[in-house]
Amino acid sequence: MKGLASFIMRGRLQALLVAVAGSGSLLFCWISAAAIALVALRRGPGQGLWLLLWAVLPAAVLMVVFGDSGPFALLLGTTALALVLRVTVSLPLALLASVPVGLLTGLAIAVFGGELLAQMLVFFDQFLAGLEQQMAAESAAVTLPRPTATQVAGMLGAANAMLSVLCLLLARWWQAALYNPGGFGSEFRALYYPPVVSTLLVVVAAALAALGAEFRPWAAVCAVPLTAAGLALAHARVAERGRGGGLLTALYVGWMLVDLVKLMVVLLAVVDSWWGFRQRWAAAAAGKEVSRRDEDDRDNRH
Repeated sequence: MKGLASFIMRGRLQALLVAVAGSGSLLFCWISAAAIALVALRRGPGQGLWLLLWAVLPAAVLMVVFGDSGPFALLLGTTALALVLRVTVSLPLALLASVPVGLLTGLAIAVFGGELLAQMLVFFDQFLAGLEQQMAAESAAVTLPRPTATQVAGMLGAANAMLSVLCLLLARWWQAALYNPGGFGSEFRALYYPPVVSTLLVVVAAALAALGAEFRPWAAVCAVPLTAAGLALAHARVAERGRGGGLLTALYVGWMLVDLVKLMVVLLAVVDSWWGFRQRWAAAAAGKEVSRRDEDDRDNRH
């Protein structure tokens, strides 16, 4: 991956090739999004927007011909986060911008994405029907609820917000690997939201969820920056202890597969906002270091 980042930064033609090559593909549009973000972070908004203008052309064709707006939305969302990071030089603010990106994506799909929503509803209906047949063959017949168009739009908005964050983090890692080795790790581990921000995100999420089941997927958009902060805290703990790579692997596997783990990561970020785990760990480590020095001094005197 570092080799790809190096190729992108060799010149405008190389960056354009990567940005355009993957932008019209469902499988590789994330590479194009990260490439545009890398150029925007390193060379400025002008170069990033120039790449975006070319990259959205294949994505727009895909959206018009097949009705899939995913690559188009991901390119725009990732570029928006990269521009925020470039201007503010603040990773927390850049990831916080994923909330309006996700909400606007969901709103745009709800208003203009009738064909995409129809395809998604058919997919969910067929998938759930297959599950019902399997469950009926093993036990009693069960009818599973089908998602509505509003729910699917919220899911797609939340997915785009999370993917935009992941593409931005990849671009930031590329930038650090090329120009500031080790810088991304320390920046990510320090990711933190103050109590006012975390509380506001929770309140907005609760308000959306209170509107009914149709809007609960929309509430997940507010959890995206908190999820990143919770995972950053886990990385900070592992780095502070100097071991635990296996625990991180288990955490990520659980986060991808189990909804309860996702909720625990978000709650961990909210508690950290009020409790300040990193500061407490640093204070405890400093206290242990002082105690060790005192013991060494006493041993030397004796």
